[in-house]
Amino acid sequence: MTLRLVEFVVAGNEASDLLPVRSPALLRAHGARRGFWTVLDEGPVEQCLALLLEREDGEWVAHHVAADAGPENGRTEDGEALAHHDGWVYVFGSHFGSKAGPLRPRRAFVARFREDDAARGRLPLHVVRNRFRLHRAVNDALAAAPLTPLPPGERVRQRFIVETLARGTARAKSWVSRLAEDDLPLNVEAAAFTPAGTVLLGLRFPVTAEGEPILVEVAGVADMFGEHPGWPRALGAYALTGVTPAGTLTGFRAIAPTPDGGYAAVIGSIDAVGKGSVLLDDHPHGGEVTSRHVRFRHDVGPDARVAGKLVAELAPFHHVEGLAELDGRCYYVTDEDHRVALWLG
Repeated sequence: MTLRLVEFVVAGNEASDLLPVRSPALLRAHGARRGFWTVLDEGPVEQCLALLLEREDGEWVAHHVAADAGPENGRTEDGEALAHHDGWVYVFGSHFGSKAGPLRPRRAFVARFREDDAARGRLPLHVVRNRFRLHRAVNDALAAAPLTPLPPGERVRQRFIVETLARGTARAKSWVSRLAEDDLPLNVEAAAFTPAGTVLLGLRFPVTAEGEPILVEVAGVADMFGEHPGWPRALGAYALTGVTPAGTLTGFRAIAPTPDGGYAAVIGSIDAVGKGSVLLDDHPHGGEVTSRHVRFRHDVGPDARVAGKLVAELAPFHHVEGLAELDGRCYYVTDEDHRVALWLG
C-alpha cells in the first residue's frame, strides 16, 4: 500500500485515534470538504481535542479546538479513543497509568460533546470520571468470560495494582473498594458503538494467553451523562482471532465502524519500546510488533471468539493510533513525537 504523508504541529503533541467529522456546519465553518477529530496524548481532555481538515482547495490544516469542561477542567489526562453515538462524540480515557505504573484515576473518564457546538466558539465538554467503576466492570467481565487472559507478570501486578491500592488506601480514597489484588490493569485504546447502543472497547492490554486482542462490550455509557447518572455495565469480553502473528502479542490500537455493519481496526504492540514500559519488561514479545489493518463483524461464537480478517500489513509502522475508511480511501494517524502524522491511502 502506498501512503502519502501530511504532517501537522498541534500544541506540540502527538495524536490518538481518528474520527470522521459528521457535522456539515463544522466543515463549513472551516471551509473544509472533509475532516477528522483526533485527541492529543497526556494532557487534560479539554486541551487535547484537534481537527485535521482538508480544505476545498485540497490543502490540509490542523485546528486545535478550545474546549471547556467546567468543574472538571484540569482533572483528566490521556484521552485515547473517539466514537460517534446518537449525535455525540465520545472521548474515552485510557483507564491506565504511566508506563511504569501505577494506575491513575485521572485517566478513568469518559467525555462527550456535540460537533455542531465546535463551530460556534469554545466547545462545551461534559466529563464524567468513573473512579475505577469501569475498571471493576471490565475485570469482572474478563473473569466471567471463557477466555484466559495473559497473566500480567509479577512486576506489572505490583506496579499497577498493588501500588495503586496502597496509594489509594493511604489517601483514604473510596475507589479502593473497586480494585482487587488479582485485577488486570486495563489500557483502553479503541472504541466504537454498535447499532444497539453498546460500545466495543478495544484493549491494548490485557490480551489473551494466546496473545490475541480483547474486546469488551459495555452498555450504559450514555447513562453516565443523564440527569440521574448511572454507571456502565460490561456485557461480555471477546477475543479477536486469526490476525495475530505467531509468537507475538497484539492489542487494539483503533476501531471504526464500516458501512457494511462491520468494523475496521488496527492491532499492534501492547506498548512502545524504548520508553521504560513495565509491560514489555515482563512480556518483551509484545513490543516489536508492526501494526495491522484488520476487519471483523460483531458475531461472537459460544467460545467468546470473534473472527478477524487481515486487510493490510502496515509495516514498518509500529505505532498506528487511528484509522478511518472514508470515501473509498484509508486514512491512518501515527503516534509521533511532538507532531501529528496523517497518512492517506
